[in-house]
Amino acid sequence: MQIYKVGGAVRDRLLGQPVTDIDWLVVGATVEQMLAQGFRPVGDDFPVFLHPQTGEEYALARTERKSGQGYGGFTFFASPDVSVEDDLIRRDLTINAMAEDAQGQLYDPYGGQRDLEARLLRHVSPAFAEDPLRVLRVARFAARYAPLGFRVADETLALMRQLSESGELQALTAERSWKEISRALMEPRPDVFFQVLRDCGALAELLPEVDALFGVPQTALHHPEIDTGVHVLMALQQCATHAQPLSVRWASLLHDLGKGSTPAADWPRHIAHEVRGLKQVRAVNARCKAPKDCQELALLVCEYHTHGHRALELKASTLLELLQNFDAYRRPQRFAEFVAACEMDARGRLGFEQRDYPQARYLLGAASAARAVPVQPLLEQGFKGAELGAALQRERLQALKAYKASAQPT
Repeated sequence: MQIYKVGGAVRDRLLGQPVTDIDWLVVGATVEQMLAQGFRPVGDDFPVFLHPQTGEEYALARTERKSGQGYGGFTFFASPDVSVEDDLIRRDLTINAMAEDAQGQLYDPYGGQRDLEARLLRHVSPAFAEDPLRVLRVARFAARYAPLGFRVADETLALMRQLSESGELQALTAERSWKEISRALMEPRPDVFFQVLRDCGALAELLPEVDALFGVPQTALHHPEIDTGVHVLMALQQCATHAQPLSVRWASLLHDLGKGSTPAADWPRHIAHEVRGLKQVRAVNARCKAPKDCQELALLVCEYHTHGHRALELKASTLLELLQNFDAYRRPQRFAEFVAACEMDARGRLGFEQRDYPQARYLLGAASAARAVPVQPLLEQGFKGAELGAALQRERLQALKAYKASAQPT
């Protein structure tokens, strides 16, 4: 029995990156031998075990062959006769197909170290094209390692394009796709993920509403980058720069979907794109099965982001209505995330990346002013039920009028 570190742990050590999870590969062992040593089986489709002391995953070396459609359409074969080279060749990228034994000796039969040095994401074998999930995985790795100068190898991008054109991406479940999309959104360069998907034709298959934004012009005065798709990618880059949470990143991706349905005759203006975009946002939310908080924020940001940009011009009554629509008194965090998404939208424009966004301070201050209105004096005056609600609204409106009169954005 031989035990190897494999995959990400080897890759990240060679890159000088922090190693978080370690995957272990066991060569020359049977299921019975693993059980006899106290390992606990956890894999349904192939033999994976948990170490009796550390709880880390140990997988028996295996081969695989395509037996159906989609990322789950594979038959696995585990045996003591499967070598480390046999196991590594089934992996997606050369940089993930390296192993290291207990003595620290590196096993690199497919040129992973060479591609690390060349900053290339390259597939291990033509079998790459059998698994549609790998399109998303490679794009996610591109998003993770773009700051280090990595790019997808041309021949790998060609295979990804082949997979996109085959229709196999439609076999991916919403849950599996969302897992990759959500992880990619939290990478250092989420914009690269969507650009790679677009380059190989996968974006049009998975998120046609986002793909439709590319080539749609905006007014140069407000959007010097012109292209709506480029603007969305720039907003995502700002999300990463400012360490925004997943919900803000998802909302930033979808906030301008309405511009994709603007008739070409109306370009570069996009009148009422906020309301028009709601239908597309609902469709994407449902198709991807995004978590509830992501879905809700995406819809609210789509509908109200222009209000955010015009915050300093809004009447006190409009501010009050905005706060009501966000349930900002009970859910202040959601309103704060809306403000953050508006700022990422504003900064996601060519030449505006470092521009101050006083609307953020103003909106958060308005929310604080309205939230500070006490209820107790109204109760003491005898208000209750619907009358109490109406009285509280009147007091909050007065508070917002006073705030608006005194607020001096800096």
